[in-house]
Amino acid sequence: MLFLVPTPIGNLKDITLRAIEVLQEVDLILAEDTRTSSKLLNHYQISKPLTPYHQHNEHRVLQHLISQLLEGKKMAVITDAGTPGISDPAFLLIRECIKVGVRVECLPGATAFVPALVNSGIPTNRFCFEGFLPLKKGRQTLLKQLAAEDRTMIFYESPVRLVKTLTEFATYFGADRHCSVSRELTKMFEENKQGTLKEVAVYFSEKTVKGEIVIVVAGKS
Repeated sequence: MLFLVPTPIGNLKDITLRAIEVLQEVDLILAEDTRTSSKLLNHYQISKPLTPYHQHNEHRVLQHLISQLLEGKKMAVITDAGTPGISDPAFLLIRECIKVGVRVECLPGATAFVPALVNSGIPTNRFCFEGFLPLKKGRQTLLKQLAAEDRTMIFYESPVRLVKTLTEFATYFGADRHCSVSRELTKMFEENKQGTLKEVAVYFSEKTVKGEIVIVVAGKS
């Protein structure tokens, strides 16, 4: 049995009772960063074997994990924050579990783009999640394609690249396209800034940006 367990994106209270229960009962917890996850587990007094599972080792450890699952072990996958598989490792393991007949269950819970989308003031009835844009190869091609997208678009970005990305969006999508930037969601210094791409790019260019970033951009009219 493999459980996919969402973890808080900021505030440690944003975890479900069921998530805590599952983490207390499994035989092994797979963590993107064991140091980060240890803080959460210690907070809830969860003491279970913890092993690294991230993008740099997921191919190497895949078959070993599958063998243990087939032997009857229960495992939980957690990431640094949010739901495993959403811009975080888990896909390869899930696919292989389905292939060999291991039951997979994903618990509902925290995902950064949901609150960012809902509080953006931009239509939520139709949207597409793009995650992190390619850093180099294929970036311009993708931006040209997305310029014609009529659904609301959601992106993840790092603080150091935020202004550059907003500026590129303004170039390809139009400077007057409406957007919303959310950072430090659920934390003490949470900020949600709405406006045109040009306005929001100028706003963040004049300050030091920290924290995880979600960008929501209106689709083409």
